[in-house]
Amino acid sequence: MSIPLLSYSLSTQNQRVAGYEISGGDEQSTIYSTDSLPSASEMDEVIWAAYRQIFSEHQILKSTRQPFLESQLRFNQITIKDFVKGLILSDAFRKLNYDANNNYRFVEMCVQRVLGRDIYNERERLAWSIVVAEKGIATFVNMLLDSDEYMENFGDATVPYQRRRYLFSRSSGEMPFNLKTPRYGEEFRGKLCKPQFIWQGVIRSFKPQEAKAKAGDPSLFLNMVRSVSPSARF
Repeated sequence: MSIPLLSYSLSTQNQRVAGYEISGGDEQSTIYSTDSLPSASEMDEVIWAAYRQIFSEHQILKSTRQPFLESQLRFNQITIKDFVKGLILSDAFRKLNYDANNNYRFVEMCVQRVLGRDIYNERERLAWSIVVAEKGIATFVNMLLDSDEYMENFGDATVPYQRRRYLFSRSSGEMPFNLKTPRYGEEFRGKLCKPQFIWQGVIRSFKPQEAKAKAGDPSLFLNMVRSVSPSARF
């Protein structure tokens, strides 16, 4: 029997507060959409924005590119929502984000990059982590993309973005998620240290030259006999 999604409170965060700032400010995220039938160059910007949102800039490598998905998007065979889903479920995203972190950290990154906000509380982090552990990544991603929150804010044709970075009580807005959160969680960083090898053999002690037995010392004969027969007693 599967565990239903745990309920969690919707904390009052910046993206849930009505804004009165002037549109077009530096703190506002640029919205990339295919509703206006973008040209070839504009489509390049839309695709780049999707990569930057899902992978973040430090993960945009040649190995993370998905040419087949890009081709489908350019020819209107898939929507932005489908493109985002393909990026998250790609082997490159899994290797860089899922395999390198635990479920709690992976959930936090996906909520930030897909829903454009931070997690509300530890209850939400736990709820989505259970979904990942029990039903897998694909089901978790589908639940995020099919949620009312995603459809109301981004729909099928808009690239997700960090919502409401502007804060009236501060001189600058919220720090971008890509800069605020490191690539690896604390649990994974602890595994990056050098392995400690434990020697299982006999521990030998070394004496300085002046402390070693000299020629003619009876202890040399006793040590030689003990090495041949450890049970010898004198």
